[in-house]
Amino acid sequence: MGSSPRVETELEAEMSEQQMSDQVSDRSSAETLRETVRARYAEAARSKQAHASCCGPNPALSTEDNVYRGNERDGATVFGAGLYDGDEASGPAIEASLGCGVPTAVAALDEGETVLDLGSGAGGDVLISARRVGPSGKVYGLDMTTEMLELARANAAEAGAENVEFVEGYLEDIPLPDATVDVVVSNCVINLAADKNLVLREAARVTRPGGRLAVSDVVADEEMDEATRADMAAYTGCIAGALTEAEYREALAANGWEQITLETTHRVHDQASAAIIRATRTRTLTPTRTETA
Repeated sequence: MGSSPRVETELEAEMSEQQMSDQVSDRSSAETLRETVRARYAEAARSKQAHASCCGPNPALSTEDNVYRGNERDGATVFGAGLYDGDEASGPAIEASLGCGVPTAVAALDEGETVLDLGSGAGGDVLISARRVGPSGKVYGLDMTTEMLELARANAAEAGAENVEFVEGYLEDIPLPDATVDVVVSNCVINLAADKNLVLREAARVTRPGGRLAVSDVVADEEMDEATRADMAAYTGCIAGALTEAEYREALAANGWEQITLETTHRVHDQASAAIIRATRTRTLTPTRTETA
């Protein structure tokens, strides 16, 4: 015997209220996370410390509580400027690197291409990309932190880079038109976003069909424990927010990317590794811009 229309209506109303409450809670949690990450980046920009990595130790924690000891693990560099080498491994922008890899090393950039760096920080990867695409190309650096943007623009001016533009905004709501760029790069930033599916879909939206994605990021082990995932301090250290390899592949495939490869490069934590993730923008799916709350 079915429920009466009145009972069904009341149940639907209760479910609707619960869903609305959950959505508000999710938005609040996402905003709290965003502000925590923003504060960490702002402090790193103000200090201009090459060792002050957003993927490194949280200075607010004691040595015993920190997951990392500087930018090294077991005597090897796992974060920051030490991962770069060659002629491009110098200059203030690289010295202030906060990343876990070198995405420009595998992006295979060509003369005249347009590049977007998600979470561009002090501008190191933007400047490397700018040299590779040449004066006929263009590189956008996207960051949400005013202090980082100011530092990046100063570094670009010092380097004499004229084919770069730094824009303020969120990875979940990229302030660029559809099909603007040929290549998206990012260095240990996507894992800090609360909604990684939206970030990857936005990246696909602004990328031309057939374009490329080449990012360095932290990838969690399948057995990462809930205590680590729940730790906000670890989140701003790039660990708690990391996807597993299977989750990363699934998110890319669901949001406009194909020909996906993921190669781990080095361990950064007992339960996570750094990795290079590459993919190609699908030619059939056309992601549409999603407005964020």
